[in-house]
Amino acid sequence: MTDLHLTDRGPVRVLVLDRPESLNGLTVELVYRLRDAIREAPPEIRTILLGGANGAFCSGLDLKDAMRRGVGPGPQLEQDLREGFHGLIRALVEGDRPTIACVDGAAAGFGCDLALACDVRFVSERAKFGESFVKRGLMPDGGGTWTLPRLVGVGRALELLYTGDTVSAEEAVRIGLANKLYPASEVFARAEALALRIANGPPLVHRFVKRAVYAGLDGDLGAALDREAAGQLQLLRSSDFTEGVTAFLQKREPRFQGK
Repeated sequence: MTDLHLTDRGPVRVLVLDRPESLNGLTVELVYRLRDAIREAPPEIRTILLGGANGAFCSGLDLKDAMRRGVGPGPQLEQDLREGFHGLIRALVEGDRPTIACVDGAAAGFGCDLALACDVRFVSERAKFGESFVKRGLMPDGGGTWTLPRLVGVGRALELLYTGDTVSAEEAVRIGLANKLYPASEVFARAEALALRIANGPPLVHRFVKRAVYAGLDGDLGAALDREAAGQLQLLRSSDFTEGVTAFLQKREPRFQGK
């Protein structure tokens, strides 16, 4: 049995965490492999779908494994934090591919940050989110202080970060932490269907849109308009734009190539 199942289903790379003994808790080695599976996906992969087996998404760092390794303050810990854990978050947020998290069960600690770093979150009725770091005397280290307030607002984010309270699936959808709620029996299929639908769209557009949206979170309107103009001018010169117009005129579905 492997702790990370990687399957390429056409243009969708599906990554499923599978460590039942720890609710899909992460070892340091697993973090690096997950990072590389996202960052080094071949060009034909257009969308990343991340999920968890065993009725859980990810419980964060496997503390028992960390204690066995003797993890503590020092150069190695900082390297693993910056290159491994932060590298994984950067691969999701800063990568060009759209990313979808399928959260069926607990997403806690770094597991919560991992879900928040994805572009879209589909959840089952048994999903729950918790920035539980504070309960261990720690602060988020997977970008939660950046992603959470942008999704739910500063006041609500700080409340959750201060308390470590758990957010239910229904509440997550209501406050904008999750996109859609489905029964556990169908949530993964729904998430995969969305991943495939997006993957069959124009990858150049997705790339420019993702870059513009994330950059715009910290910029002003003028900078956003400049990015949109620059991106649109490049897209107007692309083969995908020609194909999109041709398909529209011929009343057929476009066949985008990412060129």
